[in-house]
Amino acid sequence: MTTTGNKQLLQRIFTSLAECDPRPFADAMADDFRWTVIGSTTWSRTYEGKQAVLSELLAPLRARIRDRLRTRAQRIIAEGDYVAVEARGENTTKAGKPYNNSYCFVFRVSAGRLQEVTEYCDTELVASALGDIAA
Repeated sequence: MTTTGNKQLLQRIFTSLAECDPRPFADAMADDFRWTVIGSTTWSRTYEGKQAVLSELLAPLRARIRDRLRTRAQRIIAEGDYVAVEARGENTTKAGKPYNNSYCFVFRVSAGRLQEVTEYCDTELVASALGDIAA
C-alpha cells in the first residue's frame, strides 16, 4: 500500500474506535501483530501475536472499562509504512475513575495489514486507573 492508503486505513480504524466499534481494528491486525506498551507498569511489555493482543491486553482492558472503549484520533501523520496517530481516550472504569488517556500510537503497516504498534501514553494514569493487569 501507499502512504496515503496506510493513512486511510488508520483513519477508518479510528473513526470506528471513536464510535466504540473495535472490529475494523481487530480485522486489520496481521496474525503476527505485535503491540508494545512503553513504560514500567504491569501493562508495559510487548504482546506477540494477534491472539495475545486480544486476550492478554485488550480483554483485561475491556474488563475494567464501564462501557465500550472509545478512542478518538486527533491527528494522523503517515510516511511510508509508518503511521503515527495522536489520540485521546474517553472512558470510565467500572470503579468510576476517569480513564481519558492521551496516546501516540506508531503503527507499521504492510500489505494493508497492521504489523506492529508502539503505544506511548500516560503510564501513571494506566497504573492509577487500571491497576495491575493480573488483578
